[in-house]
Amino acid sequence: MNDFDVPEGIDVLRVFCGPDGRHGNALGVVRDGRRYPDNESRQALARKLGFSETVFVDDPERGTVDIRTPGLRLPFAGHPLVGAAWLLDLEVLELPVGDVTARQDGEFTWITARPEWAPPRRLERYASAAEVEALTGPPPGEGWLYVWAWEDEAAGRVRARAFPRRDDGVDEDEATGAAAMLLSAELGRALNITQGRGSQILTAPAPDGTMEVGGRVRLVVTS
Repeated sequence: MNDFDVPEGIDVLRVFCGPDGRHGNALGVVRDGRRYPDNESRQALARKLGFSETVFVDDPERGTVDIRTPGLRLPFAGHPLVGAAWLLDLEVLELPVGDVTARQDGEFTWITARPEWAPPRRLERYASAAEVEALTGPPPGEGWLYVWAWEDEAAGRVRARAFPRRDDGVDEDEATGAAAMLLSAELGRALNITQGRGSQILTAPAPDGTMEVGGRVRLVVTS
């Protein structure tokens, strides 16, 4: 059984699952993007599904994908790309901002991208992980917010939560690869992030300025 009622032809994944295989951010993947040929039909489906992101696969061999939130198109996003790379077994994904490479390493799927491709996010440090966990909803204000605190600074372990604050029905983003990239780039180190209810995101900066982001993926609904 699953919690999702989706049209035929759509896979549902959970990306950045915790060590126990639970949690992760739900992702809709439309394997045949031709079924939704224009902006209006794609945006309508993304709104109907209500996931933080939905991916439309326009060329499965070249890895050309189109990422949508319920309200807009994104040039780059982390959890949709990790999920699509895992589902389609791709080594390269083509995006408007550039090519993203992917690899499998045991139970983890990794993508390599540039932090500057990520949409802007406000990164706000809290004094403790308990303060992050105590939030009952988005803090007041406008704009995409990523709140975080150290769980174990020496070990690079972070507690985080993400609030899009864009009035599209997604109050909290369970696991956000792009924000994890930005935080890792700002801190200049690899991170092990627990986000949302218990999702896990790993990051690893490279000397050339790129960033690896990795996590576990689980198939929930197959088309």
